[in-house]
Amino acid sequence: MAKPPENKSADKSAAHFKSDDSALIRELALLLDETSLTEIEIERAGLRVRVARNITVTAAMPTGFQSAPAMSGASVTPAAIADLAKHPGVVPSPMVGTAYWSPEPGAKPFIEVGSKVSAGQTLLIIEAMKTMNQIPSPRAGTVTQILVEDGQPVEFGEPLVIIE
Repeated sequence: MAKPPENKSADKSAAHFKSDDSALIRELALLLDETSLTEIEIERAGLRVRVARNITVTAAMPTGFQSAPAMSGASVTPAAIADLAKHPGVVPSPMVGTAYWSPEPGAKPFIEVGSKVSAGQTLLIIEAMKTMNQIPSPRAGTVTQILVEDGQPVEFGEPLVIIE
């Protein structure tokens, strides 16, 4: 019967860290830069080394994208947002992401102020981690306010739409 390999990496401690180990780490870091990888892991002679770098991802809007016209001229204050969050017909954001009114740039929006919606109908989508999440209406009614702009970042619990 075969004997499982011993876990020698647990025996390695900071006290046993050698200069050739730091040379390996430097070599792996250079390899990350040369290959545009974000992470690399290697195991050799019972020593497992993982080198990773933090990256920041920014999303760019397509060149042909035109944002929808702004809502009414009055700016919304934090107090007004707090009042809207208490409204009985508010639909809060279920996640952090970017809200979009339509399935793709230039397409007809899912809803408009005055639209009649049914329970389960898509109100808008929120992009989170490159995934488009449809936000369904929790109830039937009429859309009286859309509280976010197309392409606007939203937070968890932030009021999105009011349905009465």
